Amino acid sequence: MSTAVEVGGEEYTDYTSFARWMALVAVMLGTIMEVLDVTVVNVAIPHMMANLGATLDQIGWVSTGYIIANVIILPLTGWLSSTFGRREYLAASMLLFTAASFMCGTSQSLNQLVFFRIMQGAGGAALLSTAQATLLEIFPPQQVGMVQGIFSLGVVMAPTLGPTLGGWITDNYTWPWVFFINMPIGIVAITLTLLFLKDSKYHAPGENGNGSRNGHGRVDFIGIGVLAIGLGSLQTVLEKGNREGWLESPLIVWLGIISLVALVAFLWWELHTPYPAVNLRLFKNRSFAAGTALGAVLGYGLYGGVFILPVFLQNLRQFTAEQTGLLLLPGGIATGITAMIVGRSMGKIDARIMLLFGGAGVAISMLMMHSITMDTGYEHLYWPLIIRGFALGCIFVPLTLTTLTGLKGKDVSYGTGLFNLSRQLGGSIGIAYLSTIVDHGIAFHRADLVQNVTEYSQATVARLQGLQQMLMSKGAPASVAKKQALAIIDGTVQQQAAVLSYEHAFLTIAIAFAFTLPLILLFRKSGKPVGHVHIE
Repeated sequence: MSTAVEVGGEEYTDYTSFARWMALVAVMLGTIMEVLDVTVVNVAIPHMMANLGATLDQIGWVSTGYIIANVIILPLTGWLSSTFGRREYLAASMLLFTAASFMCGTSQSLNQLVFFRIMQGAGGAALLSTAQATLLEIFPPQQVGMVQGIFSLGVVMAPTLGPTLGGWITDNYTWPWVFFINMPIGIVAITLTLLFLKDSKYHAPGENGNGSRNGHGRVDFIGIGVLAIGLGSLQTVLEKGNREGWLESPLIVWLGIISLVALVAFLWWELHTPYPAVNLRLFKNRSFAAGTALGAVLGYGLYGGVFILPVFLQNLRQFTAEQTGLLLLPGGIATGITAMIVGRSMGKIDARIMLLFGGAGVAISMLMMHSITMDTGYEHLYWPLIIRGFALGCIFVPLTLTTLTGLKGKDVSYGTGLFNLSRQLGGSIGIAYLSTIVDHGIAFHRADLVQNVTEYSQATVARLQGLQQMLMSKGAPASVAKKQALAIIDGTVQQQAAVLSYEHAFLTIAIAFAFTLPLILLFRKSGKPVGHVHIE
């Protein structure tokens, strides 16, 4: 016998249509502010270095501190929402993020800036996770797919626009303005949240008659502490590992050991304590388990791809930040439009078909990028990114709904936290792994290429002589011309080694998506009205 249940119960009946859409605007503004802030700030980092007198390694904590705080809080968002109330927690997170943004812009030292970036990261977790859970709970089932499509538009477009917007702000103003732009957005988001959003009936005070919001009045300090140590150490390893040489660094080794021990202890504790801060028992739901695994791969491909392509374009092809942003923009628009169309189609088409189509599309687009060279034209870069954009649009909404629609009540908030954590960690792993592939791959491919660039190679000798003649015709002495010609050939070899490394990196993204497609089979067949799932 099967029973239809709705996402988040029937809380949408407590809202008027106008109030629901105003709440959507509020959470969308918060989400865009949080996601946009990561890429906008990264573009301004060189200006911060010069202004604050910081080294590259020191200024890196401006990004690392933010992400570590964000990753630690993400799995706790469900518990925090349950403990303090959804409306109060979301509004307080927006306030913390907005106030921290202002303090970041007024920071006079690196330590101040890093501290307030950590505060930003702590506040930003709810702007993604709790916001998504809220939309699942306050809209009627038939509108959930469309609303998640709109939500995905903000999640995808913000990092796409970030580099271009950040470059324009730092070029025309000063770096503090990348933080100050959050002020009006944050104020509007907080106001709308307080005016139109209500507390969830699943987290109401005195739920079990003892006056506590979470029903038991106990705080899992041990679980929260071990989680903070484990995820904080893991994120630091991922952020700093490649730069420190991975196992060559005692710090990275010890942080890796601490992370492993802490996370194993966290898993054991959360599965045995009667009042866990993170409900790991949700992974008994096979759709949720498969969805979080696919979410990690999605983060790997999305954030890893967004990281590695601009580096290739700006370091090798000499694109400006603005040119790079304009190249990425159509793909982001394609994702947003497709996500909204797919959202409206949910319930009419099996979500598994859309996930299969989207995953295959990303793999194909990355295989197309696998053939890039220094001579690849703009149009040849453009179409793979358009295909990738359409494919990602086919993934976001179906993956979210198939992962979370089997959850009820407060489990929706816990589930969105873990689901977004998987995507964030997938992105961090992707950036760390892909940057390692590129760095180590350059040395590997260079060693392979130089075996063919010798005095016994006719092509090399002809190329060297041709360069010498050209340089001598411009007035260079023979001895100088020969050295310059050798330097040019060496630079060409180095450049081609780098191109091969980037090609390999794109290939790993394609392989990751291809190998995880079988996970789609773990999802139950869909086709019922959006927001419903049959529980056997």
